[in-house]
This record gives sequence, structure tokens and C-alpha cells, in this order.
Amino acid sequence: MPDWSQIGSLLDFCAAYYTTQLVRCTIFSFVLIGLVLLLRKIIFSEQTFLRGLLWSLFLLVPFLGRLKLFYENEAVLKMTWRVTHATMTCLWADRIYMAGIFVAAICIFEKRLCLRKSVARMEKVSLDNIVFSVTDMNVTPFTVGLLKPKIVVPEIMLECYSRDELKSVIQHERTHIRLGHLWFGLAWDILRCLLWVNPFLTIFQKKFRADLEDICDRVCIQKSGRSAHEYGLILLKTLKLLRSGTEGTPPAVNYAGERGFEDMKRRMGKIAGFRPYRKRMCAGMAAAAALVIAAMLLAVHTNSYARCSEDEGILVYEYADGEGTVISNNDSSIQQMISFDDSYVYVDSEAFEDFCVKNNADGDVFIVFGGFHKLPGFFCGGESCLYETGSDAGVAQISYQRQISDWMAVLYKIL
Repeated sequence: MPDWSQIGSLLDFCAAYYTTQLVRCTIFSFVLIGLVLLLRKIIFSEQTFLRGLLWSLFLLVPFLGRLKLFYENEAVLKMTWRVTHATMTCLWADRIYMAGIFVAAICIFEKRLCLRKSVARMEKVSLDNIVFSVTDMNVTPFTVGLLKPKIVVPEIMLECYSRDELKSVIQHERTHIRLGHLWFGLAWDILRCLLWVNPFLTIFQKKFRADLEDICDRVCIQKSGRSAHEYGLILLKTLKLLRSGTEGTPPAVNYAGERGFEDMKRRMGKIAGFRPYRKRMCAGMAAAAALVIAAMLLAVHTNSYARCSEDEGILVYEYADGEGTVISNNDSSIQQMISFDDSYVYVDSEAFEDFCVKNNADGDVFIVFGGFHKLPGFFCGGESCLYETGSDAGVAQISYQRQISDWMAVLYKIL
């Protein structure tokens, strides 16, 4: 039978540990989303590819919770210590945060799952050896799936579009797939789940997807050999043909349609202003952006606490009159008197008792050792034993019972 008390303690520890980190990440996300919106509005408003690359900075956010600056930078410590203290001590708040992630994940990914099931039942059609699904719903073309993406086209387009126009529509969806936009959308949705207390990640999701759409339009125009005017006419025909646009399609998987006149006006303006771009330059910018993100992730890793750090220190405290008092914490002299293995603690009796006398330790003396740190304040797996004075042996051998099992210790370490 599993030890349910240990499992409960593990779950509570996880809630506090991850809530502490994710709340810090949320703070960063508020700052970053303001910075990205400012840069794309002022500096990169006419730079389609660079404007889209700005959003890749959010890949850093989930990894910022263990930064050392939260403990070692005095200014940051003053600003965040109240939040850190709350997440470490208010277990009910931690549980609410974890429940919020669960609810957000259900709300966001249930739509994806339902849509995939619906697409699986649709009729399949082939055009130039490209297989796509056909729906009788009045929706704009979209793509669903990650490993095996499926393109969906409304039946009315098959009836009203020429073969070349259909090829342009399908090329648009295939470009989204080739550029990895479906994966970017998934990453954004995961971020929305983890940092659900930041509503701006949902509010400004539209701008994120609009930038991906602008990139896709530019790539499609240049690759198709059509003029921007011809490409724009196909887009307008889609809007006129489908009227209500994307009412039936979850925004998480929809890229081809727009929800309002202002959106379409913005997009048509970008298409009308199309200028050919250099493929090598754009590939170079993407590679440079990837290197910058990798370097930043390495810097974050270097300046963050390890996932698990063994605690080599030994703490001695006295318990008397209902109160505990620390006598020594990781003192080098104590480590010369005390050692331990998986079953016993070994104490140099004469030296240790002299130490206790010098520190006026008249009550029960406990020795705490072992364990590991996840973050400062998150200590796991520590062991303890009671030292009884008056030992006749030169080296007292004290047995102890481990607080957590080996498999539980492994779970704590890999969290």
C-alpha cells in the first residue's frame, strides 16, 4: 500500500515549489508583453519578420523562476520577498494556482481535441497529390494537428474557386505548417495555461497571430509568383464568399480568416505594401534569433539554482522548555566530530560533549543532516537523530529511521 501521507506531502510541496516559480514568471511576462508591444509598434512596425521574431522572447519566460537574483539581488529581493513568502507559506493559494492551470488547460485544449475529432470524420479530397479535408461549415480554411497536420477547406470554395485559386489557399496553409506556426500556437497556449493569472497573454494573442499571418502572407506572395494585387483579390473573395468568416473555428487553429473589418483592412494594407525580400537575409535573421534565444537560455541556466543540490551541512540544535535553539549550523568543527551513512550517525563523543558544554546545551540535543535543496527555503529529505550524553564509546553509533523512501526522494529530486 502506498504511503498516502508521503504522497500528500509531495503534492503540497509541488504546489508550493511550482507556484513560487510560476508567479515569478508571470511578473516577467507582464513586463515582457509590454516591451514587445512597444517595440512592434514603434521600432518594428514596418519590419514584418522582425516583428514576428519578437514573440520568441516568450520562450524564456517559463525558465525564469529559479533565477538567483530573487535571493541575491537586494533590490529584487525587496520587491518580491512578500510574494515569495506568500507562495511558500499559503498552501491554499498554491492549490488554487495549480487548479487554475488545470482549468485553463481543459478550456484551451478541449477545443483542439474536439476539432481534431471533427476533422477526422470529414471527407478527404486530393489536389495535385495534396490531400485535404472538406467541411460543409461556413468557415475559413484552417489547419489542425502538429505531427500530422490536416488542412481543412470549406466545401463552398471547391464549388466557387478555380483550380489556381484553390492551390493558393492550400499553399497558404502549407506555409503555416512549414514555418512552424502551429507549434508556435501550441507554445503560446501552454504559456497561457501556466501563467493564467496574466490576462494580457490572452488579450494580445490576436496580435501574436496577426504577426504570424503577415509573415505567412509575405512568404506566400513571393513563393507563388503572383502579384500582391492578385493575392489580395483571393483574400477578398474569401471574405465575401464566407461572410461571417471564422465564427465556427477555434482561434487556436485558425490562421486564414479575420474577425472584423479593421483586421482585414490592416492585413490588406500589409499585402498592398509588399516588397520582395531576400530569402538568405530572412534565413540569417531567423538563425541569429535562434542563437540569441539559445544564448539567453544558457545565461538563464547559468544564473539559476540547480534543480537539486545536495546539502552537506550538519545542524545541531537543542530542544528545552518547549523551544528549539540552533547551536551550530554547518560549522566546520562539527563536521569533524560527526559523520553519517545510510543507517547510522557516528559522533566523536568526547569532542561533541565538550562542544555541548561550552554552548550550555542542557536539553535534548538533536543532529540534523543530509537532504537536499530545490531552492532556498525548499529543503527535502533531511534526517535527524537524538544524541544521548554519557556514551562510553569513543565514537557513538546512533541509528536513525529515514524520513522518506528512496523512490520518494527520487521524485523530489526530478521535480
